[in-house]
Amino acid sequence: MKEVVLHGRTFEPYLTGEQVSAAVRELGLRLKNDFKGRDPLFVCIMNGSFMFASELMYTIDEEWEVAFARYKSYEGTQSTGRLKELMPVTQELKGRVVVIVEDLIDTGYTVYCLKKLFLEQGAAEVHIAAMLRKPEAVSCDVDTDYVAMDIENKFILGHGLDYDEYGRMYKDIYQLKD
Repeated sequence: MKEVVLHGRTFEPYLTGEQVSAAVRELGLRLKNDFKGRDPLFVCIMNGSFMFASELMYTIDEEWEVAFARYKSYEGTQSTGRLKELMPVTQELKGRVVVIVEDLIDTGYTVYCLKKLFLEQGAAEVHIAAMLRKPEAVSCDVDTDYVAMDIENKFILGHGLDYDEYGRMYKDIYQLKD
């Protein structure tokens, strides 16, 4: 792995795609076991979770429903502290067991708001499954039930994560060097 430069910022190697994929497989098997017979609705939060969600769904390998939604709370390398709905969930949530599939739990603001929103829309239960979590950065009171990997509090990209919409395509994960 070599360094990557995007928008004049340098990112250094942090995690290999193989490390991330192995952790996602473990998480997927846990979800498959925990939700067997419960018919959950997996809501993948776009755009960042698409690679994670794909790997996760292949591991789960069950006939459960998958939905997509898009919200935004980041600009550049910082959370804005506001959640903007770009594409809502179109499936009915009333009475459903919902699993929010998120690429990264940073401050926790997005999943905190989404869990509250989905419960208000009638979901019976809302769980959170994340590829990565930065425990030092979490500032919202939110339980992340399922996490593939905890990481340090540095800005990262790759494996679906972006820097101003670029860098998602890298299989490996890089952290901001400067």
